[in-house]
Amino acid sequence: LAVSLQLLHGDIEQIRREYSSVFSHGVSITRKLGFSNIIMPGEMRNDLYITIERGEFEKGGKSVARNVEVTMFIVDSSGQTLKDFISFGSGEPPASEYHSFVLYHNNSPRWSELLKLPIPVDKFRGAHIRFEFRHCSTKEKGEKKLFGFSFVPLMQEDGRTLPDGTHELIVHKCEENTNLQDTTRYLKLPFSKGIFLGNNNQAMKATKESFCITSFLCSTKLTQNGDMLDLLKWRTHPDKITGCLSKLKEIDGSEIVKFLQDTLDTLFGILDENSQKYGSKVFDSLVHIINLLQDSKFHHFKPVMDTYIESHFAGALAYRDLIKVLKWYVDRITEAERQEHIQEVLKAQEYIFKYIVQSRRLFSLATGGQNEEEFRCCIQELLMSVRFFLSQESKGSGALSQSQAVFLSSFPAVYSELLKLFDVREVANLVQDTLGSLPTILHVDDSLQAIKLQCIGKTVESQLYTNPDSRYILLPVVLHHLHIHLQEQKDLIMCARILSNVFCLIKKNSSEKSVLEEIDVIVASLLDILLRTILEITSRPQPSSSAMRFQFQDVTIRKTSQGKTVQCKLLMFFYVLTKRKKYGEFVACLLSLLRQMTDRHYQQLLDSFNTKEELRDFLLQIFTVFRILIRPEMFPKDWTVMRLVANNVIITTVLYLSDALRKNFLNENFDYKIWDSYFYLAVIFINQLCLQLEMFTPSKKKKVLEKYGDMRVTMGCEIFSMWQNLGK
Repeated sequence: LAVSLQLLHGDIEQIRREYSSVFSHGVSITRKLGFSNIIMPGEMRNDLYITIERGEFEKGGKSVARNVEVTMFIVDSSGQTLKDFISFGSGEPPASEYHSFVLYHNNSPRWSELLKLPIPVDKFRGAHIRFEFRHCSTKEKGEKKLFGFSFVPLMQEDGRTLPDGTHELIVHKCEENTNLQDTTRYLKLPFSKGIFLGNNNQAMKATKESFCITSFLCSTKLTQNGDMLDLLKWRTHPDKITGCLSKLKEIDGSEIVKFLQDTLDTLFGILDENSQKYGSKVFDSLVHIINLLQDSKFHHFKPVMDTYIESHFAGALAYRDLIKVLKWYVDRITEAERQEHIQEVLKAQEYIFKYIVQSRRLFSLATGGQNEEEFRCCIQELLMSVRFFLSQESKGSGALSQSQAVFLSSFPAVYSELLKLFDVREVANLVQDTLGSLPTILHVDDSLQAIKLQCIGKTVESQLYTNPDSRYILLPVVLHHLHIHLQEQKDLIMCARILSNVFCLIKKNSSEKSVLEEIDVIVASLLDILLRTILEITSRPQPSSSAMRFQFQDVTIRKTSQGKTVQCKLLMFFYVLTKRKKYGEFVACLLSLLRQMTDRHYQQLLDSFNTKEELRDFLLQIFTVFRILIRPEMFPKDWTVMRLVANNVIITTVLYLSDALRKNFLNENFDYKIWDSYFYLAVIFINQLCLQLEMFTPSKKKKVLEKYGDMRVTMGCEIFSMWQNLGK
């Protein structure tokens, strides 16, 4: 037997298009025995798999064992045989009956024959499978004598289908001339040894013989779970709705995701029916399903939920109840002693907002945008409740701080949903007010502080922050939380990552007013603390950490793949260049900021110092940081271009600052320490090997002169000018 294999990628429709030649000669499509990893809304399947396992039969008065053949039929509620619903395998024509092979003289035959019964959903109720047993004579060829039968209903009276597993069926004895067409004569009899009914004498006689089958149902419409069935058929028994919603949490998760669309349709159907009575119960059930999909086992069903919301969800009035119940929970957070359930609600907020937004969109389409102001007020009131809950201080790792952490973890996912209904500035203001309500106290537990910073990080990486209009609104609150963490020297890696993302969005040398204003805000808020952070970190011994190194390399790849601006490239060079040093990203951010500062920015910075002492401290800090940046070990020996970039930033900044030195620290205000620091920096700047152009090849020297000029000359002239200013 020779077998050839070929692996084809894509779904079946894509493969049909791309490999049409494969389908030109009778190819059969075999479906998986069981469900695929994802069951998309609208996907229909109803396959019952039956394995005819084995039988135990008596000799029946004969001296030798029988030759037993099994014949299988599917019979509907009216007693008619269903045609063409038995499949022997992919590509085989469908059949109306199945005949087993015959084992010679064997009263305990084992067949293990697997069959697929693709029976339509509407045919299941009242239908059953009948197995007829015949003895095949070897003397009289072709003669087959009926001696017994078994049957099994496909659906129980309460609507549950035949449960998966092995079933030991009773073999009912009968004669050759028995008419089995009249199904009412035997359907009242017990069919399984597991379900033995009453004291029926006829059944008692049949218990010695048995017949075993295994069943497995693969259906997106039929269930074997009674609680799930009661929920899906809620209209039949409206008095059971409350109990059904309560039992949803007890149903196995795999059963819920299998009927995800039907379950969600049921929940919103119940909500439409009586939101006053069932609103909170439906909300809790929805939260349970949303959090079920957070489990790694069912995580791949999230696209199913997304598709349902976009294409199948029809609850145009649901947003009112969802907002109302969500606000009810948020209002009770600060008072509740046990917060486990409230935290479950907060975990699910991303998808709750997805339903709220889609529901509101459907309502607007249907009514031409009615009640718009009322909806905005509801969202505002909800977020006011959120702000109050976030502003509460909780010392230590209490239940309240845990709830705040849960909320902050998933809040950034809500931004994109709000943008579908509100203007970008409106959303930015809502987010700024919410994040601005976070308490800035520093004695809360470290885990909450870290989650706050992660929330800020996700905000900077969100779609909302990339828009210049909304970015300018959000920038102050982002910088405020960064400042707090840098001041405390906490979560520095995360701070550096956020800062890098902030700078990657600001275009180099942009003349846009908004960008210039952003630089204003960043300089005022972060320049001072950035210098202190670099000085603080560089004064510590630097461990060689492979873990740190890999982290920076990963970030480099991520950033580079986005292909942003030249500014981003500068940051990336520094990521690689300082990958062994914890302060590398802060150095990159500092140089990026200084590169983009204009005359106006420098003037505003120098004017912002209230006293000469403050200015003196700032100048000493920045001169010290610059001395660190031009250390020989800062860059690899062959990184000439990066040294030139850094030096260009340094000399540009020094030229701006030397004027402040002349105006504020000469004559009677002369300060030896600051002038000494200035000249020391200038001298070691000129003496750097990378600026000795005579050592370069002519072509390299020409390129450097064209781009940067001879920076030694510029700094030398500045030294001469400043020295002259000192007088005698």
